[in-house]
Amino acid sequence: MSEHIADTNVRPDPDKELIAIADYICDYEINSSEAFDTARNCLMDSLGCALLALQYPECTKHLGPIVHGTQVPNGARVPGTQFQLDPVKAAWDIGSLVRWLDFNDTWLAAEWGHPSDNLGAILGLADWLSRKAVSEGKEPLRVQQVLEYMIKAHEIQGVLALENSFNRVGLDHVVLVKVASAAVAAHMLGADKGQVVDALSHAWVDGQALRTYRHAPNTGSRKSWAAGDASARGVRLAMMVLCGEMGLPSVLSTPIWGFYDVLFRGNGFQFQRPYGSYVMENILFKISFPAEFHAQTAVECALLLHGEVKDRIDEIERIELTTQESALRIISKDGPLYNPADRDHCLQYMVAIGLIYGALSARHYEDEIASDPRIDVLRNKMRVTEDTRYTTDYMDPEKRSIANAVQIFFRDGSSTEKAEIEYPIGHRRRRAEGIPVLEGKFYDALCSRFPRRQAKLIYQLCLDTEQLLVTPVHEFMDGFVI
Repeated sequence: MSEHIADTNVRPDPDKELIAIADYICDYEINSSEAFDTARNCLMDSLGCALLALQYPECTKHLGPIVHGTQVPNGARVPGTQFQLDPVKAAWDIGSLVRWLDFNDTWLAAEWGHPSDNLGAILGLADWLSRKAVSEGKEPLRVQQVLEYMIKAHEIQGVLALENSFNRVGLDHVVLVKVASAAVAAHMLGADKGQVVDALSHAWVDGQALRTYRHAPNTGSRKSWAAGDASARGVRLAMMVLCGEMGLPSVLSTPIWGFYDVLFRGNGFQFQRPYGSYVMENILFKISFPAEFHAQTAVECALLLHGEVKDRIDEIERIELTTQESALRIISKDGPLYNPADRDHCLQYMVAIGLIYGALSARHYEDEIASDPRIDVLRNKMRVTEDTRYTTDYMDPEKRSIANAVQIFFRDGSSTEKAEIEYPIGHRRRRAEGIPVLEGKFYDALCSRFPRRQAKLIYQLCLDTEQLLVTPVHEFMDGFVI
């Protein structure tokens, strides 16, 4: 007979990783003017992405109250619609709209992700809290507080991603959205430091999404709403803790049953730097086209070569793509592509579109364009290889490059020059070039949904930093009602 040794039921102190995040959320003061200005640009860019997503019925079918006709007192607005929802469903809707077209910001490290996914939780909760406060004769939240929470959510998600690869153990990066959203949501709701720790513990113990829906042969549209779902879950868990739900202090480190042993191969998290404002300052914007970020510079290269090859598509013998290890692992695909979600995560498809059409928009992922037989012809002629220097510079915290190169070889023996771009237009090193393009992207998105006068009023407010910061959140959101 085997002898059972009883577990020692002594409740431990909270894991240090939870305490570090709670200390940051509750105590750290953001003093970086660059972070605030980048957060303002991020707010514009994210809302622009949300408005563009409203053009797609596969997205809009998910929006609105879970039970049709539900009325929510002081409900949060969903931009570009007339919906007013509870903060959990508002987080789901806003987060899903921001992410739907794969056009919002990106963070690339050991793990990748899109920190503006947390805007669903932040904006939905801030709007509801502001309306509730005004109804009670209290002061509303201001947009400045939204930007502060954006900086902190970006930092939590991004710093955890720097040295810790969740994708390598099969987990989707939206776990970090849930964690960051739970932390900021708890603080927004008035949690003390202990309650922030408790909310974080529930985010880590919660069932975590697998990456199945991002990879062949199961790539599908869930990846477009998964982050909205995660941000909404973060809000829900924070609200439960504020109602008195107890936490799980050693959720990460407890032997056998903790996150590290069950889901992270027994390894604890590694950290490159403390929490500050580094992530927002270095965030990557998808400014020119909606493409998985590891492919952004590859598409830029394809556009550079378009004029030279557009009339010689039939003469191409082979196409050499040189990339980083991450792109090779997650977006290099052969074989059929079954839907838009499949295509916007295929390096070869995106490059082929750039070479053939000289552009890349969300419309290029739809079936009408995808039926062009030239696309698969070019995909079959592509050879994708890793340049180890690209991979090294990708991981270098001082460079954070996302390099790609494309070269075309023709049947007559001639070839194009090798087009190589290391930093995409949305990179920190290209801010001066990129921000005017980002502002144009935002204004075009506003005009896609609102009458010209309303679009101009929103745009002018967002460019007026001083006025924007003091604007009550509910008034800001009312400006986005159609």
